[in-house]
Amino acid sequence: MFGIHDLTLFIVSGLLLNIMPGPDTLLIMARSATQGWRAGCAAALGIGAGTMVHVTAAAVGLSALLSTSAMAFSVVKWVGAAYIVYVGIGMLRAKPKTEDGEPSAAAGHAASALPAASNRRIFAQGFLTNVLNPKVALFFLAFVPQFISADSPNKALAFLILGCIFNFNGMLWCNGLAVFTAFASARLKVQPLVALWLNRVTGGLFLALGARLALSEQH
Repeated sequence: MFGIHDLTLFIVSGLLLNIMPGPDTLLIMARSATQGWRAGCAAALGIGAGTMVHVTAAAVGLSALLSTSAMAFSVVKWVGAAYIVYVGIGMLRAKPKTEDGEPSAAAGHAASALPAASNRRIFAQGFLTNVLNPKVALFFLAFVPQFISADSPNKALAFLILGCIFNFNGMLWCNGLAVFTAFASARLKVQPLVALWLNRVTGGLFLALGARLALSEQH
């Protein structure tokens, strides 16, 4: 439907990417730990709004690109696949952090470093944290087209649908994390070994996706 294929793989990949610890996760956990679940959910909703800006901008840009050349979509997919493989290799090569590692130290002190703020300001903070991150835009341009067929009647619409699915799943995870962190009444930290294996699993999935595109006929 809408030229979308391998939807299950897309959903699983998106869930793994949302679960991986990062700046968005850290912000949600820090706000929930210091100001309660409502503050964490406000940050999560801001992040979700920022994600939709990236999805919409990428879909519009993709549509404009396709209006100039039918070959452009294939180029986008191949360049995106190469980027996904590159990211996957980086994830597989990731090494576990020690107790003195900077990411762990940053996670441990993030909550105390954030001053209290209103839910409106926290929403804006989550929005800006996400929408001003160029890596998010690059991710959507590289990742989403891999699940859209070249003969899709409306590629921009398919892009928006996949983006909304990704964001919906992400909001389920982020808001659940906000509530869990608040009720745990602790500064939750992802253990280095868990983060390492999340990187490796997702990296392997990215490599498999790139290889699948290279070894099979184009959709």
